[in-house]
Amino acid sequence: MLDEDGYFGEAVAERYDESSGEMFDPEVVDPAVDFLAELAGEGGRALEFGIGTGRIALPLARRGVQVHGIDLSRAMVERLRDKPGGDATGVTIGDFATTRVDGGFSVAYLVFNTIMNLTSQDAQVDCFRNAANHLEPGGCFVVEVTVPDLRRLPPGQNAVPFRVEEGRLGFDLYDVATQSMSSHHVRVVDGDATYLSVPFRYVWPAELDLMARLAGLRLRERWDGWSREPFTSESRQHVSVWEKADD
Repeated sequence: MLDEDGYFGEAVAERYDESSGEMFDPEVVDPAVDFLAELAGEGGRALEFGIGTGRIALPLARRGVQVHGIDLSRAMVERLRDKPGGDATGVTIGDFATTRVDGGFSVAYLVFNTIMNLTSQDAQVDCFRNAANHLEPGGCFVVEVTVPDLRRLPPGQNAVPFRVEEGRLGFDLYDVATQSMSSHHVRVVDGDATYLSVPFRYVWPAELDLMARLAGLRLRERWDGWSREPFTSESRQHVSVWEKADD
């Protein structure tokens, strides 16, 4: 990792909301908040793994849900604190695969591909176990993540572009043998270029289901998106919900 904040230090945090601007659009945020608020229920508590700058946590808290977050990056959390309601949101600094917080939760959630920030299968399994340990009986763990885009890889190619526009280039590199990938971001402003590479581990829906079973969770529902569109063989992402059995 680059420093104690991982790959989301000050240089990334200071422009994160801008660089991910489309993800802050109410048309993107509101369905996710509606979905999570429904699962949390009246008086329920929500735990966000990778709370970041509060894109989901803050509007969810405004819906009356008590939200606590775990995040490794102090720089990202500082941005959350600067926003309205940010000071009232509890945050624990640490690795969300293993960091524990007090109390039980109705729902724990990971959004915007954040499960892939854990770059080993063991760490991803630990994350499911950590979520399960925080959930009350009947509680749910929710993950929003992309379906690996390997169908876009022609034979002999390991790169898939995801952004090609003036001043910004982005592409993913895949290593199919290890399920590792890395996202590469090139940004040009006034003739000055910056480059950032972040490692990930892509993961299949069925693999996530097995991780959930190892943690004592069972699949409750899977959708293409937050508005509960059907998940199909053509889906490029999914929102999956695993439930902890009642005692």
